Amino acid sequence: MEQKYLIDTNVLIDSQMNNLPGAGMKFIAEIIDKEFTVSFITYIEFLGYKDITQETEDFISLANVFEINKEIIQTCINLRKSKVIKLPDAITAATALVNDLTLTTLNMSDFKNIPGLK
Repeated sequence: MEQKYLIDTNVLIDSQMNNLPGAGMKFIAEIIDKEFTVSFITYIEFLGYKDITQETEDFISLANVFEINKEIIQTCINLRKSKVIKLPDAITAATALVNDLTLTTLNMSDFKNIPGLK
């Protein structure tokens, strides 16, 4: 089975600003070319900056966006009850868990010790 990815906000921002090392840029470009997938929270965070350009809006509009549903909500609630985790990170982790996606993030510490999270 082919591995599928959920791209976290920090990875998108750093890739757009060309702040990833060459191998990282190549890896993210391959993921985006194959199946550009984000959580609705990443979509909001990415577009939530005040100086967003039309080019940036056009870029993120290409993404497949996982919307919230009751399974993600319940998984998020369970994470928040069992871990010290910010709500946006819990939503991102829950989205990855529910949809069996590998999370690509630069903030590994935000997601440590979450059972089943790849």
